[in-house]
Parts: sequence; C-alpha cells; structure tokens
Amino acid sequence: MTFQAYIDNIQAKTSKSPADFKKMADQKGFSVKGKLKPDVKAGQVVAWLKEDFELGHGHAMAIVAVLKGSQGGREA
Repeated sequence: MTFQAYIDNIQAKTSKSPADFKKMADQKGFSVKGKLKPDVKAGQVVAWLKEDFELGHGHAMAIVAVLKGSQGGREA
C-alpha cells in the first residue's frame, strides 16, 4: 500500500484530511502549526488516533509521518 493510499483510506474512514489532523494535533498540544513537538512521542499520537478514530497502527503512523513533515499527503 502506498503512503497516499493510507491517507486516502484514513480520509474515507474519518472524513478528515491531513490538514484536519494537523489542526486537531495542534489543539491536543501534540504539535505547533502542524509540526510534531520534539518532546511528543509517536506512541502518544498513535494512542489518540486509535482511541478517537479507531485507526490501526499503520494508519496512525501515517498521520504521525504527516505531523513530522516526512510525508504530506495530497491535502497536507
């Protein structure tokens, strides 16, 4: 599965774009301006995404990659 396929599946399941997840991560205090804070562990973000959006580990890690800036997705 390509990275973009992960993002597309996440958006289909949650109706949220990468930009939406960046805003929500900012609101949760995990990121600033859509960039993951250095002191935030990926596991914290994964736990949030699993709890609130019922994402699997791989899909949650795709959002972590978006927050780290290593992947953007189409709508990041």
